[in-house]
Amino acid sequence: MSSTRIAPNPPAQLLDALSLLLGDGQLSMQTLPDTEIKLWLINADNMDRQFSPEETQRILEEPPYWCFCWASGLVLARWLAQNPDWVRNKRVLDFGTGSGVAAIAAAKTGAFEVVACDLDPLALAATRANAELNDVDLSYSADFFVEADRFDLIIVADVLYDRANLPLLDQFLSRGKQALVADSRVRDFQHPLYQRLGIMQACTWPDLAEPAEFRQVSLYPAQRS
Repeated sequence: MSSTRIAPNPPAQLLDALSLLLGDGQLSMQTLPDTEIKLWLINADNMDRQFSPEETQRILEEPPYWCFCWASGLVLARWLAQNPDWVRNKRVLDFGTGSGVAAIAAAKTGAFEVVACDLDPLALAATRANAELNDVDLSYSADFFVEADRFDLIIVADVLYDRANLPLLDQFLSRGKQALVADSRVRDFQHPLYQRLGIMQACTWPDLAEPAEFRQVSLYPAQRS
């Protein structure tokens, strides 16, 4: 006798948070292009109207990073799936996990342990929900700087949008033997331990119609000297 699996409902905590920003904000389970990863993401329809000044202000004050899969996170997830030796049987921390896409990709690719780290409690809640969607087990941290220097790899996507964050490049290597940074915003940082591996194409999902330059994601690996 066959059984029909009932589709899960969006987590109430995340729906409530989104509705405080956008009165009609909705989440849907979406499979990311060219991956097997499913995430709870904002409905594309919510982006097809003009926001009120009040909504715009709320979004600027508390950006809901967790309900998008940003281009760099998508590139990093795809790259890990295609290059499993980077994470297989290793201890991995995903810094600024957001929706959890890179952490989930690392877990699905065979990492021994994956810690999803983010200051935003909603990002950690979203990552928990997304990990459940993908049947993977993650650990969680709200403070990178209390973590011990015990990781084989620190993975990072979309945290260099502000040049003030560039000193984090050294901090990543204070907790992990290696780091792998994906970014589409800052292209000219000079660091002796980080060398560009390549440039890959992706867009934020749902598509925000970002400029073409933000669809070019660079990958920078580094190893502690």
